[in-house]
Amino acid sequence: MKKFQKFYIEITSVCNLACTFCPPTLREKSFLKPEDFAKRLDEIKPYTDSVYLHVKGEPLLHPKLDQLLDISHEKGFKVNITTNGTLIEKNKAKLLGKPALRQMNFSLHSFDGHVGSTDKDAYVTTILSFIREALASTSVLFSLRLWNLRKDNATNLELKRNRQVLEIIERELGLTEPIEERFQRGSGLKLADRFYLNQDHEFEWPDLNAEEDDGKGFCHGLRNQAAILANGTVVPCCLDGEGIINLGNINQASFSDIIEGERAKKLYDGFSRREAVEELCRKCGYRKRFGT
Repeated sequence: MKKFQKFYIEITSVCNLACTFCPPTLREKSFLKPEDFAKRLDEIKPYTDSVYLHVKGEPLLHPKLDQLLDISHEKGFKVNITTNGTLIEKNKAKLLGKPALRQMNFSLHSFDGHVGSTDKDAYVTTILSFIREALASTSVLFSLRLWNLRKDNATNLELKRNRQVLEIIERELGLTEPIEERFQRGSGLKLADRFYLNQDHEFEWPDLNAEEDDGKGFCHGLRNQAAILANGTVVPCCLDGEGIINLGNINQASFSDIIEGERAKKLYDGFSRREAVEELCRKCGYRKRFGT
């Protein structure tokens, strides 16, 4: 039985921000019903024991997030959540004390990525306050993300903005050494037990309008990861936020039948030959991380 290291279940396609680095979804706005969430967990149980509650959309917007965490625990799943963090204070009671919750990632670059954001100090300190409380009372892992560095490092505007964030972190955690002096891009910097900071290049979603390359390369899509969008569309990875590589719909077929379908097999076999058979894959820069 094929096992996936990362399995994404999108619980909502709605987001409360409009970040410049994240193209808005053209899909219908929706929130996954708890009963449908439970059915999806049953479908994927043979393939994984942990889920990531996002593809697009802001998971903390889901009005029944606490119920989804309870269902996950009942069915033996560990849960990872990536959030922009703006709703953390409102949702604190829904998160603390939930045994299914394994890790939370806070995308701090969302603040500067969203035009109209105000009061960076309050934004960061509220997130840090929640993390301190959770570290003292739970076993959850935490990661702060600043994924906004430019590959040419030419503008350095992001570095200036990040320094503002890092100064708040240093102040709140009582750090005497500048974080940059200990940091290496691509590896997490440990701030405390179960608490890390990650900086990396700005995330780029694949785009069908982008230039196509020779299609050579490899990807772990359908090898160690898969995703189900809020509308039920099964896709090979978390980068297909619009369901372009539609392998089938979980509301109409079983997950096992979907990943054994013709389109899924062609994609999988293609990457076994180091060849991207899907147009979106040929326009995805992430594939180049794994060589040709």
